[in-house]
Amino acid sequence: MKREDLRNVAIIAHVDHGKTTLVDEMLKQGGIYRENQATEDRVMDSNAIEKERGITILAKNTAVHYKGVKVNIIDTPGHADFGGEVERILKMVNGVILLVDAAEGPMPQTRFVLKKALEMDHRVIVVVNKIDKPDARLDEVGDEVLELLMELDATDEQLDSPVLWCSGRAGTAAYSPFEEGTNLEPLFDTILNYIPAPEGEIDAPLQMLVSSIDYNDYVGRIGIGRIERGVIRQNQEAVICNFHSADEHKRTKIVSISQIDGLRRVPVTEAKMGDIICFSGAESISIGDTITAVDCIEPLEFVKVSEPTMEMTFSVNDSPFAGREGKFVTSRQLRDRLYKELLKDVSLRVEDGETTDSFKVAGRGEMHLSILVENMRREGYELTVSTPRVLFKEIEGKLCEPIERVEIDVPNDSCGPVMEKLGARKGELLNMNPTAGGVRTKLEYLIPTRCLFGYRSEFMTDTRGEGIINSSFDSYEPYKGDIVRRFTGSLVASEAGESTSYGVFNAQDRGTMFISNQCPVYEGMIVGENPKLEDIAVNVCKEKHLTAVRSKGADEALRLVPAKIMTLEEAIEFIADDELIEVTPKSIRLRKRILSTDARYKLAGRLKKEGK
Repeated sequence: MKREDLRNVAIIAHVDHGKTTLVDEMLKQGGIYRENQATEDRVMDSNAIEKERGITILAKNTAVHYKGVKVNIIDTPGHADFGGEVERILKMVNGVILLVDAAEGPMPQTRFVLKKALEMDHRVIVVVNKIDKPDARLDEVGDEVLELLMELDATDEQLDSPVLWCSGRAGTAAYSPFEEGTNLEPLFDTILNYIPAPEGEIDAPLQMLVSSIDYNDYVGRIGIGRIERGVIRQNQEAVICNFHSADEHKRTKIVSISQIDGLRRVPVTEAKMGDIICFSGAESISIGDTITAVDCIEPLEFVKVSEPTMEMTFSVNDSPFAGREGKFVTSRQLRDRLYKELLKDVSLRVEDGETTDSFKVAGRGEMHLSILVENMRREGYELTVSTPRVLFKEIEGKLCEPIERVEIDVPNDSCGPVMEKLGARKGELLNMNPTAGGVRTKLEYLIPTRCLFGYRSEFMTDTRGEGIINSSFDSYEPYKGDIVRRFTGSLVASEAGESTSYGVFNAQDRGTMFISNQCPVYEGMIVGENPKLEDIAVNVCKEKHLTAVRSKGADEALRLVPAKIMTLEEAIEFIADDELIEVTPKSIRLRKRILSTDARYKLAGRLKKEGK
């Protein structure tokens, strides 16, 4: 049976190509708001960090009604680091809307999400978005998408995908680049005509795959997924099973059911095949589990989510300032929070570290892990995190490492420095094409993930902030050899206390300062960056000795250079292997693993003697 009154569709795209803005307009034109209702931009980005950074981190469900048909829309993240969200969400839909920026064209994450959708045999509606941008390349972008579809071995039907020309901000869509749209009706009509209706048996026993997990302090875990067959009812007895452990199953009770309508979850007493629902009551539910009828236990296969490529060590904060700002500071609290995150994030891995106070946390990239740290920090946790490490694999007896596909768009005069730096970092140039009328150049590289650590800030300096860099995981390849990751050293505080203008003034000649005066510091804290590849101990708490003798410049004001304040991502990129980041609700401090200056010098001397 087909549910002609329902369509399930996901919006997929590269980061910042306009997914969430387009969903805003679909909600407005789908009758979700009252005529005079005040609305906010990017309403689907409900998380505080999503609003601040203008990115989507978690996939969100919504639904609109058009011509008597309910259209379930899932807004997905665009960053490669949150690709795990995209992969499992595609199991809930029957087709996808592929959004492509009219100026940038297909980007690394466009390739990643489209490949996943094609592998699952989904129908694709191509939407060229932001056609009102001054630098839009309407003639070329359509061809680039077709080339990408051919490159990814799309079927003949997928190659014939409909193409729409759209402005998400203006809320218009048209069937041709030469038409001016008035509303999003062409998009809604294409969804109804091209995306298949859910198909299955309503009279058969219940079967539903859990693709996402939410958590609520009042009801516990909430499972989210699409019903593959049958009907689910409130207070129904059911069984939780899993395709990868078919012999294990647990009985449970479905306490409450709700469906998504617009931005609200509406409680219902039952739902049937094709519906996307949220349910509570199954406390031990996990992503990838199947809910089935008691008398017909048939688990559904779950898409294998790509493995993490990077790991960091999270440990208890043991600096002299520990416990001053945070609410949660013990290893037990840290452990509980990390394992709780596993319930929601399918691409994360957590295991106990080498000590009782540390944990190894593996994810899909620097941003994936830094968002987790930022969330924990805002919740009141104190912790220290190490430098990121890539996860190697042994394939056919060879040590292999993750490789990133990097796409770069830079002004022509910045090409030389960028190519020189990437060449030194073992980057392999694949393509080089002029864009924007020959003023800019598009470069495509394959480069080891570990060689990209710390490069983004250098890249922005080399391109004077005008360059665009995007990367996504490509494959595992044999180890490319050693590389010097950092070419600068650290300025390390040699004494504890409060920094003085005199101390900072004397230290700033040695490099870039991370602190200003009247800042509390402790021995071993990193207070600046030395342009040479060596660490220097500096005393930023030094007081100026007063004497009876007056000199010519005695009363001149000390001119302090403004300190460079590190963000969490910049700190993660900056630190070396013997350094840590101390993260508290109010501060981000960089420090040495060994805080004592004497102990560090002794260790360095011993290693030098041993030739290490």
